[in-house]
Amino acid sequence: MENRDPLFCHFFFLFYVFSAAAATSFNRQVYIVYCGEHSGLKTEEAIREDHHSLLLSVKDGVEEARDSILYSYKNSINGFAAWLTPVEAARLSEVEEVVSAFPSQARTMHTTRSWDFLGMENELYGTTKGILNKAKQGKNVIVGLLDSGIWPESESFSNQGMGPIPKRWKGICQEGQAFNSSHCNKKLIGARYYLKAYEAQYGRLNTTAEFRSPRDHDGHGTHTSSTAVGQSVHGVSALGGFAFGTASGGAPRARVAMYKVCWPLPGGDPALENTCFEADMLAAIDDALADGVDILSISIGTTGKQPTYSNDGIALGALHAMKKNVLVACSAGNSGPTPATASNLAPWILTVAASSIDRLFPSPVVLGNGVVVKGQTITSFKLKKRFYPIVFAANAVVPGTPKNISAGQCLPNSLDPKKVEGKIVFCLRGNGARVGKGFEVKRAGGAALILGNLPTNGAEISVDAHVLPGTALISTDATSILHYLNSSKNPTAKIIPATTVNGYKPAPVMAAFSSTGPNVLDPNILKPDITAPGLNILAAWSKASSPTKLAADKRRVKYNVLSGTSMSCPHVAGVAALLKAIHPRWSASVIKSALMTTASLTNNMGKPLEDASGSPAGPFNYGSGHLNPAMAADPGLVYDASYIDYLVFLCKSGIKIDRSYTCPKSPPNPSDLNLASVTISKLKGTKTVTRTVTNVGAKKALYSLSLASPNGVLVDIEPKELYFRRDGEKKSFSLTFKVGPRVPRSMKNGSYSFGWYMWSDGMHKVRSPIVVSLAN
Repeated sequence: MENRDPLFCHFFFLFYVFSAAAATSFNRQVYIVYCGEHSGLKTEEAIREDHHSLLLSVKDGVEEARDSILYSYKNSINGFAAWLTPVEAARLSEVEEVVSAFPSQARTMHTTRSWDFLGMENELYGTTKGILNKAKQGKNVIVGLLDSGIWPESESFSNQGMGPIPKRWKGICQEGQAFNSSHCNKKLIGARYYLKAYEAQYGRLNTTAEFRSPRDHDGHGTHTSSTAVGQSVHGVSALGGFAFGTASGGAPRARVAMYKVCWPLPGGDPALENTCFEADMLAAIDDALADGVDILSISIGTTGKQPTYSNDGIALGALHAMKKNVLVACSAGNSGPTPATASNLAPWILTVAASSIDRLFPSPVVLGNGVVVKGQTITSFKLKKRFYPIVFAANAVVPGTPKNISAGQCLPNSLDPKKVEGKIVFCLRGNGARVGKGFEVKRAGGAALILGNLPTNGAEISVDAHVLPGTALISTDATSILHYLNSSKNPTAKIIPATTVNGYKPAPVMAAFSSTGPNVLDPNILKPDITAPGLNILAAWSKASSPTKLAADKRRVKYNVLSGTSMSCPHVAGVAALLKAIHPRWSASVIKSALMTTASLTNNMGKPLEDASGSPAGPFNYGSGHLNPAMAADPGLVYDASYIDYLVFLCKSGIKIDRSYTCPKSPPNPSDLNLASVTISKLKGTKTVTRTVTNVGAKKALYSLSLASPNGVLVDIEPKELYFRRDGEKKSFSLTFKVGPRVPRSMKNGSYSFGWYMWSDGMHKVRSPIVVSLAN
């Protein structure tokens, strides 16, 4: 096949079209066809013409080729999104320069006190000097977010204290419905929106339920943006006065740029996640890199089967970002605690799990037998101070309700008003939105809701501003309620109004919803990388959305409490912005390493981190540990990895992303990728891997080794001391793993064993997790 300019490398995103054509072999979808990056030698017009030429090679005419294209990626990413049939996509994928042609899939969003909990409280109030002071609160660092938009009038995005916009910024404020250039300022310096792929799937956007502009109707994007870089705003709270205090982003003086890519599912439940299509996201990443962002925060991911790196729009876009030294932080997902559910698995992405902070909103339940059961809520509604009859939802369903939806979960239209009117209704978590269960109880005339965790939710409670009085219980207390209901002829209860309590112990605790490892794409790469606050986080909100996001809820708030890895991701992005301000020349990989090697493994009681069930947590839950901003600015040693290193890693996986790069004849094993963690999958006999660290601490330093070997595995690290004579000096060391003489029975069944190693010079502690499984 003849050689073509690398510019002909393309992406295609494919969407299923529900039409008569869908039943035929001529079914069109939106595909991404990817061939690397641009050479930078052609104009935008020439790029579009090249893309049209490629399409013309599989289309019947010029007009059809031009009409089929949605996006022509014109900056660093070389490719486009277009309507194709499977046959056309297959033909294009055979072109030598094309890396991959894959359907554009829909992704989902992974939906104050937290910064105090992370040790930055005194800095926010100006009483001490630490990372915020060193970073000048992130001054002139630009953080881009892919999300549901932004509410520009929020105090979190005010001009106060912001200097001139950095001259390197090339972005725009794209005008649209209820949004124009005047809504941007020195804080919110850029805003764009992308919905061509969304409309290719669902038709024209319903602008009565969403803004056709960067303005946020949902609330999610406003929340994540203010969490990452929002201004410090004093005297704010959630509805009802809960969580009162100062709301601030991690980098209050950093700039924010919003790239709106998430939109409502037509006819769907607004309380559930929106949808975000890869073709739109890739266009947003391409623009963000050209605009000049320093950090990208993407609280979006895949649920279910994970796409390979070459068929993953976020991973491909993040690789281009990494080459430009733009760190991409992504949420791990909310499919936990089931193993192997983490998403955003590429090693060049910083993947963030979620954990709790030390704040509770206690709202106990007093049962008729005098037993008091702990609960939590942030609903502003209160019951009268008396006992009410209480009924289990499974015993109060509409006659004829199928058993599969009558298991006490309070799904829409399932409750019989005759059985619940004036009563407290006990519902279980599971299917459906938590706030939707409260709405169903209210619809049926119930007086209040008690929401019980299932065993999978454990002791984690995500609080909600329900539309009626209510509280939520951990799984063991939910079991106690059920036992009382089953053993009492006339059960009663009352709910004590909630308060805000800070300083709870133990914290942090891993959130049960937080997706976990091992990595399903490559078990030799640890995911997630780190954990950060993601449970019951207060941040700014859209005034177009209620605190529950239910359409029938007409309440409006400036700040709201949400939970999810969507909330933990911008915490890490905010701290990454501080590191970028302090160390502007650090690469994306170095910033990632600094965050990981300084992470903490203990809670506020000095004990090991636990999961929501109270069991010890491990690297598959938290990666390297819990985000520790105070230590990250001065990590001592860092693990760097270049763009070429990642290409070599992909070569071993049989994936060639960059056609200009020739893979080595014998690429190293994925475990040799220079990451701040070491994972060995299916160890048999002996295996040796290498790591290289760079000194970014004292000019002269001697680091000594500490080691905690995984059970059943012998680990030898050589040398055991590293001496550095200057800043920037590199030293390599080897780690040799050998199956031990005494292997735990669990490891013989394919389970993993965990350990760590640490380099220390007396001032810095550079710790890395070790994860090993044995071959059968």
